[in-house]
Amino acid sequence: MRDGDRSTRYEAVVITGAGSGIGRALALAYADPGRPIALLGRQGAALTESAKMLTARGATPAIYEVDVRHARDLDAVAQDFHQRFGPVGVLIANAGVSHGTLTAVLEDRAVFQEIVDINLLGVMHTCSAFHGVLASQARVAGIASVAGFRGLPGAAAYSASKAAVIAYLESLRLEWGRQGVRVCTICPGYIATPMTIHNPYPMPWLMEVDVAARRMRRAIDAGRPWLVLPRPMSALGYLLRRLPIPIYDRVCRSLPLKPRRSQEEDR
Repeated sequence: MRDGDRSTRYEAVVITGAGSGIGRALALAYADPGRPIALLGRQGAALTESAKMLTARGATPAIYEVDVRHARDLDAVAQDFHQRFGPVGVLIANAGVSHGTLTAVLEDRAVFQEIVDINLLGVMHTCSAFHGVLASQARVAGIASVAGFRGLPGAAAYSASKAAVIAYLESLRLEWGRQGVRVCTICPGYIATPMTIHNPYPMPWLMEVDVAARRMRRAIDAGRPWLVLPRPMSALGYLLRRLPIPIYDRVCRSLPLKPRRSQEEDR
């Protein structure tokens, strides 16, 4: 840390998509008294609400209304936060969106582009912007998804973006590990957030978001490279990745398509 009297407990934290869902829950999980926490997102009112919750717990929130698709804006945020609070000890690239898409529907071209830009390029932009202001033993986490293990019907853009995030974070772990930075890939299953609340299909092992956030913090702080949650989803994910294509296709062809609807909330 820049100041010799700062303890690990007060390491600065940066979270994208911090206005609701997993992002807000992670901010609350890290809300130790006196800890600086940067809250990044596209919705100023939601970020303000998150900040009030952190302040009530004694943390020091800093709000940045920013879109992770805009790399230069993130560069400016990184420099401002670093000047105010010093090196970043924990960086969590969480911002993401989820929509159903169909390749045969021409109107979904723009939706596909948006999902890839936010879910994949947004993670890269975040990591790139904050790389120069990370502490020497920083922890970096990216929120992927079990949907990135295999392609899901009606979710080509979402599954593809999350599969790419998994591969990207693995490369980043190898690259930044040489510098002492630990990178964690987090793959949630069904978590109770605004992103999942409208799903019309069963969501096995649905996990409360605050419980999930506490588990994520433990994995990030411990420097773990990989986390799938809830635990049963880890076993299911392992099985899905190894199912032969004929069996996988037979099972998944009968699944309902992911709904094509607007879900513009931050995760």
